[in-house]
Amino acid sequence: MIHTLFPFFIVLPSLAYTLISLICARNYFKQQATAVPSPVAPGVSILKPVKGMDEDSYDNFASFCSQDYPGELELVFAVASPDDPAIAVIRQLIDDFTYHTIKLVINPALHGPNYKVSNLINAVPETRHDIIIVSDSDISVPRDYLRSVAAHFADPQVGLVTSLYRTSEVHGISTALEATGFTTEMIPNVLVARQLEGLTFAMGASMAVRREALHAIGGFEALAGYLADDYQLGNKIHLAGWRIALDCCFVESVIKSENLMTVLSRQLRWARTMRVSRPGGYLASGITLPFPAALLAMLLAPTPVIGVGAVALQYAVRLCICTLFSRRFVRDNLFPLWLWLVPLRDMLAFFTWALSFLGNRVEWRGSRFVLQPGGEIEELV
Repeated sequence: MIHTLFPFFIVLPSLAYTLISLICARNYFKQQATAVPSPVAPGVSILKPVKGMDEDSYDNFASFCSQDYPGELELVFAVASPDDPAIAVIRQLIDDFTYHTIKLVINPALHGPNYKVSNLINAVPETRHDIIIVSDSDISVPRDYLRSVAAHFADPQVGLVTSLYRTSEVHGISTALEATGFTTEMIPNVLVARQLEGLTFAMGASMAVRREALHAIGGFEALAGYLADDYQLGNKIHLAGWRIALDCCFVESVIKSENLMTVLSRQLRWARTMRVSRPGGYLASGITLPFPAALLAMLLAPTPVIGVGAVALQYAVRLCICTLFSRRFVRDNLFPLWLWLVPLRDMLAFFTWALSFLGNRVEWRGSRFVLQPGGEIEELV
């Protein structure tokens, strides 16, 4: 009997984790649905570090200018080169939204190997509000985004607010592989972490930080030597004694059409960055991955029928919960259309997890870096 049930025991950890993620998601979104809206609307400075053009750059930027927000709002764009093609888009934005304070900072000064953080350091002196929002250039936000994020700062213990993100529009299998990962891996992992230990990190799609908390960690200068500046910003603010809040207003990561190798390279960069940032937790996360469990169940099953039965049970539950995440919680419209891609996505997740232990080199925006223990980076020339 034990020999027969062994394949089912193998898939049990990943199956249990999938169910736990569902419970955590239900608890979180139920809590958010009953939360009383806060009238707090502090002045907000939005920092946009920019390098080159993204998909729908103008529309992405304009979404931050079209907020239903009663408080004061300013946008500060930071670029390093006067030849950056995004400058023309930013100048058009300044002309189109004259009722907002929109500034463009062009400064090539470097403060460390992380060029994005150098842009932030160069732009901070141009900000004037106590709430500073850092958001990646490929992010679009809904009209109630600022109201939702700013409300958390009614709690004086909140030092940073970060947001969940999704991708609702993909361009073929390559980008769908990345987008489905947000729904099936990233968002469940964040919600489980929040439920079990509280948030100790931030996500770069959207990070709203109290200026006092930023000063407490030494400003953006404290992040200039790291690749995962979003993780480090949240973790340092957490260690400084501030609380990190997770906002339920999804922001949209707008991705362009890319080939498979580009997507795989980015996935590996993210994996290696997380490995050096959270080595213990990242190593332990391997036992929750569905693909190796399914593979071992098939290989170690006493008969093919029993192996197939264990894997079928695992994926029947997983696909149902993934669909529930997509349709009810994330609302990204990816499932059930791309549901067949989940096993392939799981295989990709396992191989990037495994490959992350086999090297310390990553590529990021045309530059190559070596990751050091703790997450610091050294650029290769």
